[in-house]
Amino acid sequence: MRIDIITVLPELLKSPFEASILKRAIEANLVEIHFHNLRDYTSDKYKSVDDYQFGGGAGMVMLIEPIDKCISALKTERSYDDIIYMTPDGERLNQGIANQLSLKKNMIILCGHYKGVDQRVRDHFITREISIGDYVLSGGELGAAVLCDAVIRLIPGVLGNETSALTDSFQDNLLAPPIYTRPRDYNGWQVPEILFSGDFPKIEKWREDQALIRTRERRPDLMDD
Repeated sequence: MRIDIITVLPELLKSPFEASILKRAIEANLVEIHFHNLRDYTSDKYKSVDDYQFGGGAGMVMLIEPIDKCISALKTERSYDDIIYMTPDGERLNQGIANQLSLKKNMIILCGHYKGVDQRVRDHFITREISIGDYVLSGGELGAAVLCDAVIRLIPGVLGNETSALTDSFQDNLLAPPIYTRPRDYNGWQVPEILFSGDFPKIEKWREDQALIRTRERRPDLMDD
């Protein structure tokens, strides 16, 4: 998979990809991450990427021209499965979307800033708009990092145990069941005996039941779905 990220603040984005699972995925050539500074595609000496709104109003708007130049340059080199715009009014990121995107080969992620992008960018270049929640950030960079993490960890070979991602919360619309490790007894707090039974079908049934209970208590909306 290759992900091209268009941003006005590439330095803000780089650190998540220089550690842990994302770094290992890049070093193993399972994913390529490329950052593109939108100011490199401007045409004035000030490297302007924003301007005032037509019709008045608070907040600056990202210009269409540098975005067009950047996306067009990338598209001359390869075809893209999706061109994603990170925006608070996009579809809310969930596990199903992450699963879908993990199957893609090439993606562009455009990070919004200021008041947002000229609507014509959304109308003519963007194929999918994604939000990481019902709140507003200073820019789309942190959202892009969240999206990349959610997607990249699903690529075969990224996690040490490939079945791990299949038992995460929100797979099959369920929250993950409780998990335990050593010690068996800590301050009198005991690990459930079933986990030491050696009866793996019963253990799996217990985990399924616990996942259902936890989902019903904490996220009943998932059960409705």
